[in-house]
Amino acid sequence: MKTLAATTLAAAAVVTTALITSELTVPGLAAPPAKPQPSPPPQSLPLDAQWCLGEAGTGPCILLEVARTTQQLIWGLQLRPALPALRGMLFPFAPAQPVKFWMHRTPAPLDMVFVRSGQVIAIEANVPPCMHLPCRSYGPDGAVDGVIELGAGQSQALGIKAGRAVLIRPATAPPG
Repeated sequence: MKTLAATTLAAAAVVTTALITSELTVPGLAAPPAKPQPSPPPQSLPLDAQWCLGEAGTGPCILLEVARTTQQLIWGLQLRPALPALRGMLFPFAPAQPVKFWMHRTPAPLDMVFVRSGQVIAIEANVPPCMHLPCRSYGPDGAVDGVIELGAGQSQALGIKAGRAVLIRPATAPPG
């Protein structure tokens, strides 16, 4: 009896599969239109890190969102309004690696600060928005272990230059 029931179930599964397959491949039948994929909403991550400038980190502090997951790294600051002063997003990379950043779907210009071993190694200042592909890529030829995106003009306004020390701390840690 068990053998007959198993055979009947298997036969029913084959017939059902054949019917579904034939419905999808019958000439003249249009496939249902594909649903357009919605754009991901702009992400807003917690301000849980900071980079304090000045002697021994006693100057102004830049509060940073930290992109930790692959999806957060991909979305970055897409579709976000301009960053206010002293705000940014950190993209950490471990181990250090060559990276190139672009401005696809990022409507406000940015400064990109490339970091390796606790030091600024390059800055791409006032990088323009790029709402439609193709978009130019930015970054140094060598490996980096972090990129900090700031509002356009912030690196100059804050005196950030290649060679400057970078010490990222939790946002709740007091400077110094």
